[in-house]
Amino acid sequence: MSNPLTGAFTALVTPMNRDGSLDLGALDALVDAQLAGGISGVVPCGTTGETATLSLEERDTVVSRVVKRVNGRVPVIAGTGSNATNVTIENQKRVKDLGASHALVVTPFYNKPTQDGMLRHFTAVADAVDIPSVLYNVPPRTGIDLKPETVVKLAQHPRIVAVKDATSDLDRVTVTARGVAKAFAQLSGEDATACAFTLMGGHGVISVISNVVPRETAEMIAHAVRGDAAKAREMHAKLRDLCTALFWESNPIPAKAALSMMGRLTDALRLPLVEMTAPNREKLREVLRAGGWI
Repeated sequence: MSNPLTGAFTALVTPMNRDGSLDLGALDALVDAQLAGGISGVVPCGTTGETATLSLEERDTVVSRVVKRVNGRVPVIAGTGSNATNVTIENQKRVKDLGASHALVVTPFYNKPTQDGMLRHFTAVADAVDIPSVLYNVPPRTGIDLKPETVVKLAQHPRIVAVKDATSDLDRVTVTARGVAKAFAQLSGEDATACAFTLMGGHGVISVISNVVPRETAEMIAHAVRGDAAKAREMHAKLRDLCTALFWESNPIPAKAALSMMGRLTDALRLPLVEMTAPNREKLREVLRAGGWI
């Protein structure tokens, strides 16, 4: 039996109107496009969803709206992470009550805990709330690195079922796999290396580019999961320039710009994020044209 967290999962952008309010109609349409494209699951209120700028009420609205739209067809992995353990526990309770199937729990940022501190943090969160959790390690954003040996220890907890690894260190796939049960999923958090990560034994990706190209991303990861390296590499080559372009500026600035060019939503963001610079916008437009996406 395959792991339930296998495939391509979309880290959803949060559509907004020009006045800064949530665009829930565009969110519904975005979720519909992901499901139509064969995406294995969706991830609201993560980094890509600008969660740091959303109020608690807005986060609840986004998660509940996504859960309702998905209607049980794929996992909904809702972001809950904080740099305070008690706040993270409260966030876990909220997304469970809202119907999310899993929680995405980022490493505590800014206060820079030790490995033992992170071990205790994630354990306390998992002990407190009965919802499967996905560890999220993204050192460039948080300033700390959840080491493979700590992941292995945490994987022994029955409610900690996966890790999203955004380090681009492909050796970690093998190192971590040696110490965890087969049921524990390893998901890439970097689109540029997701194909290689999966071919190395990972279970897939939590993706930014799949907001824009869900079908192609899902196909690439499906080939990689099956071990069809030739077809997976072929899809990766097609998506390579888009992977690069969507990180020319801080995520999700380019992703929203691309979706705006495709007529899917506006490229409105919350400060301190601002719209994509004109030169990069034009280069992104050329990448989308070259790929046949606009």
